[in-house]
Amino acid sequence: MQDRQLTKRDYAVISSMLFALFFGAGNLIFPLHLGQLAGRNWLPATLGFLVTAVLLPLLSVLAISITRSEGVYDIGRPLGPGFALFFMVLIHGTIGPFFGTPRTATVSYAVGIAPLLPAKYNGVGLLIFSGVFFGLAYLLSLKENHIVTNVGRLLNPLFLVLLFCVFAIGFSRPMGNPAQQTVTTDYLHGAFVNGFLQGYNTMDALAGLAFGVTVVTAVKTMGKHKPAAVAAVTARAGMISMTFEAAIYLALIVLGSMSLGQFKLSVDGGVAFDQIVNHYLGVFGQSLLATLITLTCLTTAIGLVAAFAQDFHKHFPAVSYRTWLGITSAASFVFANFGLQQILAWSTPFLMFLYPLSMVLIGLSVCSPLFKRAPVVYRFVVGFTVVPALLDMVVAFPPVVSHSTFGRGVVRLQHYLPLATIGLDWVVPAVVGLVVGLTIYFVQQRKTVKVNRING
Repeated sequence: MQDRQLTKRDYAVISSMLFALFFGAGNLIFPLHLGQLAGRNWLPATLGFLVTAVLLPLLSVLAISITRSEGVYDIGRPLGPGFALFFMVLIHGTIGPFFGTPRTATVSYAVGIAPLLPAKYNGVGLLIFSGVFFGLAYLLSLKENHIVTNVGRLLNPLFLVLLFCVFAIGFSRPMGNPAQQTVTTDYLHGAFVNGFLQGYNTMDALAGLAFGVTVVTAVKTMGKHKPAAVAAVTARAGMISMTFEAAIYLALIVLGSMSLGQFKLSVDGGVAFDQIVNHYLGVFGQSLLATLITLTCLTTAIGLVAAFAQDFHKHFPAVSYRTWLGITSAASFVFANFGLQQILAWSTPFLMFLYPLSMVLIGLSVCSPLFKRAPVVYRFVVGFTVVPALLDMVVAFPPVVSHSTFGRGVVRLQHYLPLATIGLDWVVPAVVGLVVGLTIYFVQQRKTVKVNRING
């Protein structure tokens, strides 16, 4: 089948869709809160945040392109079909109906809608809002070939216009000088590392792997079918969208730092954003916030439910795409009504486990041409990474687990690992695993070459 030549407008639409899929409510509120936490040390905190919130998601898109994969399953395939399927289910469950997708509704409701309602109506309000929210996500994802139109051409441009209005007002009338703001204790000397860890909260590295199938499907619907061409388009669109996202993160972090000139450190970025827009725009600002948050969350929810349904239908074809779409939308609605605090409390442990594994798999995929995706390299790197990742997971659980006898024992064990105090105890084991895996691979290659020469 002949590939169609894509225009600049086509690339803009795909990049816009990819940006919209990545940029959810967390991407809006976490940078703002980071700016407040870092104060005048906003620059090193920003650099750390950009590594895990921009560079890593970009690498996940590139990993899909370089390995010519169609989703998260293919990224884990060198470790065998069993691991690949397990990893796919775990990723989609975490960023999908158990934590990530419900968060899109609960954050948009808590930040944009709840402040407009009396407290006694919050439970009913969330029930109604989440029902409508996931109903729309389901309807807008029904036809796979319409996802580009619904997200890339309609919802995302409207979101960007509203966000630009906030930036224009905020930077034309700054609330303070970011170079003179107070720094919280953790960011006095560890701004970069703490910014790095804050980037976990966006879930974008995991989402990048899961969105692979959605992006590949979208590119194919626009006329590209050859694997090399699909990979090139995906990589180019990823670089465009991530560059744009980095600029928005920078603006949000600076805006958060400047807000300390008018407000005290907020509980979270949602409160900070609420304060900022109300300071400049009053009641109209709150309405703008509600619209802005709901739009950005809806675009992310569409991407998450579609990616879940596409991947699960591919690997469990007895169940149709529409049925999987209905299952993930309904489950997301149910879990959303447990409330934002419960979702955040129980999602953190899974992120602490999945992020190290995802980072090493993304890195291995990007560098895979150097060792031809040899399973031996994957086995040692992932095998050495999984133990500290499991320890991090246990320590991050709510007190019912982390403060138990077992949890306290894990904390004592974790202290023996390098970099554990800054939450990066998986790094050294991963590097050791990489050295061992590559050594074995190149020794095996050398023996193979010698045998071929003798037999030749």
